[in-house]
Amino acid sequence: MAIIASFDYATFDESDPDDFRPNSKWALLVDPGQDPDTRVDNITLIFEEIAPGDRIPLHTHPIHEVIVIDAGRPEVTLGDETREVNRGTVVFIPAGTPHGTRNSSSRPVRLHAMFPSERIGIQYLERNPAPGTEADPPQPAFTIDVRALIDA
Repeated sequence: MAIIASFDYATFDESDPDDFRPNSKWALLVDPGQDPDTRVDNITLIFEEIAPGDRIPLHTHPIHEVIVIDAGRPEVTLGDETREVNRGTVVFIPAGTPHGTRNSSSRPVRLHAMFPSERIGIQYLERNPAPGTEADPPQPAFTIDVRALIDA
């Protein structure tokens, strides 16, 4: 059981060749409890601030995701549909569905996402290439173990 009253945003790891967003930031949250009998496992929250001009590239996950737009007017792609949405919009993303978010405004977009797991698989379908990697294809699918990242 845990109450997280505040958290800090971190800049994106600039070593990711497919999602290079040095002006955006995020926070990954799982229940920090040490007792597995009282800890809420299998839920991850991600808070993101997408800088003007940045985007989350088109990608898929092998699990469901829910996104809530907290501030701004991003352009959201879900499957074959792309549209501008407002604060308060909720996007339900079925496992395997291509999706991405673009901030084409002059103000940051804030959102949070929820996954029913502490392990989040991702397959990029397009890229925000890191400098020097523009001609490379997307890297193979991989999994982020959020608890291991936070406990490290």
